[in-house]
Amino acid sequence: MEELLVVCSNEAVTAADAGLTFGMVDAGLYISGHRIATPSSFSEARAGLVDHPEAMAWIGLYRPTSQIISELSEFFGFNERAAAEALSTHHRSKLKRFGETLYVALTIPQYIDAHEDVDFGELHILMGARFVITVRQSDTPDLRVARRRMETRPDELALGPEAVLFGILDQIVDEDEVVVTGLEKDVVEIEAEVFSGKPDVSRRIYLLSREVIDFQRSTRALREIIRDLERGFRTYQTPKALQRSLGAIEDHLEHVIDRTDETRSLLRDMLTVNATMITQEQNEEMTQLSAVSNRQNEEVKKISAWAAIIFAPSLVGTTYGMNFTHMPELDWQYGYLMALGLMLATSVALFATFKAKGWL
Repeated sequence: MEELLVVCSNEAVTAADAGLTFGMVDAGLYISGHRIATPSSFSEARAGLVDHPEAMAWIGLYRPTSQIISELSEFFGFNERAAAEALSTHHRSKLKRFGETLYVALTIPQYIDAHEDVDFGELHILMGARFVITVRQSDTPDLRVARRRMETRPDELALGPEAVLFGILDQIVDEDEVVVTGLEKDVVEIEAEVFSGKPDVSRRIYLLSREVIDFQRSTRALREIIRDLERGFRTYQTPKALQRSLGAIEDHLEHVIDRTDETRSLLRDMLTVNATMITQEQNEEMTQLSAVSNRQNEEVKKISAWAAIIFAPSLVGTTYGMNFTHMPELDWQYGYLMALGLMLATSVALFATFKAKGWL
């Protein structure tokens, strides 16, 4: 079946070129899991549902205007509050029921490896008994992937709007796995940088940790949505096949969440290891500086000791060199020997003292 693309972020196709209402990416009417028509307007889709009571409509929109949402609300009869939610942005992932209309808001992560950044898109889903309307407020996700996958599984698609919702959730979890794989790859690179001693690795660890935390919030919010859907199985009589399908999606998501938790733990550990290594390097530098300082102190002690030893005889000699007229030792027979002995004795005494103190 031919895919119809309108106003896609990566396709320069206008509404006029494709013959579809502005904002409509794709529209299909399905009976027993097979596409029977591709409506070109909302009124045509509504007419198809009237003509085929067993049919289901799946309409994909990209950044629709409030007028488009108002028209959809009128054609398909879903709650005005749900319509208002679909037009708003900056949502956290959530699930609400407005009468007969189920509203799901999802944040869709996309990993930008060049910037090590997790970017989030928004997807709103409005689901009734016979219709599913997806409203993309960002370039991601490309729901053509989910539609093509579901159209190759007519038995599953035949189970109705819930099957479409679960198929979209399946694609989102697949994209979550791509994100966590990208994060793990960068963690391996960071680990190598930590042990190679790169100076700016701490900043990289911190920034990537922030992205991991944001991604964790997204995946855990998605898990809560899946659990809310599971709690409604009995109330809304969800077929067993779809229950098993959602269970498999939840298991896949739990695996992604576990890997994300491990990634965050590794980053936390690497930040600790890096801080420890920096501290060790600083301690080693301080030890080296202390050793140099100690060696300098020892040299100063030696110089000071020898200076004192040399100074003692100089003092005695200087005293005798003052040439006073009346100096008793000048007339004494042993005065010269006494002066030399005094110099020697003083020097020996100082040497012994400094040696005992470890200065020499």
